[in-house]
Amino acid sequence: MEFKIAELSDIEGVLELHYKYQVDSIAEKDKKDGFVTTPFTKEELSNLITQESGLFIAKKDEKVVAYVMAASWPFWSVWPMFAFMIKDLPNLEYLGQKLSTKNSYQYGPICIDKTIRGTGVLEKIFDFSREEMSKKFPILVTFVNQKNPRSYEAHTRKLGLQVIQEFDFNNNHYFELVYDTSKKI
Repeated sequence: MEFKIAELSDIEGVLELHYKYQVDSIAEKDKKDGFVTTPFTKEELSNLITQESGLFIAKKDEKVVAYVMAASWPFWSVWPMFAFMIKDLPNLEYLGQKLSTKNSYQYGPICIDKTIRGTGVLEKIFDFSREEMSKKFPILVTFVNQKNPRSYEAHTRKLGLQVIQEFDFNNNHYFELVYDTSKKI
């Protein structure tokens, strides 16, 4: 399996995987195994790649089988959910400092094809993205919908992310999580 920072030529494969597990298009029977909530366009992924170098992928037999998105808060700020989270950052403290758009970044979504779940890909792609992002930011911030227990368990139990608070947005309940990017899992 190959882990790499995505290139523009990888976008179609990422979108194919994303569509398979996006909450609006995932098969109902598969929702219990995890899902991603935010839809993305080719243009948004192009910007994520060219402006942020923030799309990390795993490929198996030339097919994208996992991805992690990670970027600065200004990149994410056009989405209402992230604008809401940005406003609240100064109210949170981690590693002895108030969170800000300068010392933290937004990690996620992450998506792993169900054919390779449980094989250690989560830990490997997380650590690959964390190592790259640690060059710019000491703190990772993310959220998990409380309707997605598989993602919550994976992020807290397998990866060691810590819940910093719970919040509500758009009639959904979320866990907000943080991680010290200097720590390898």
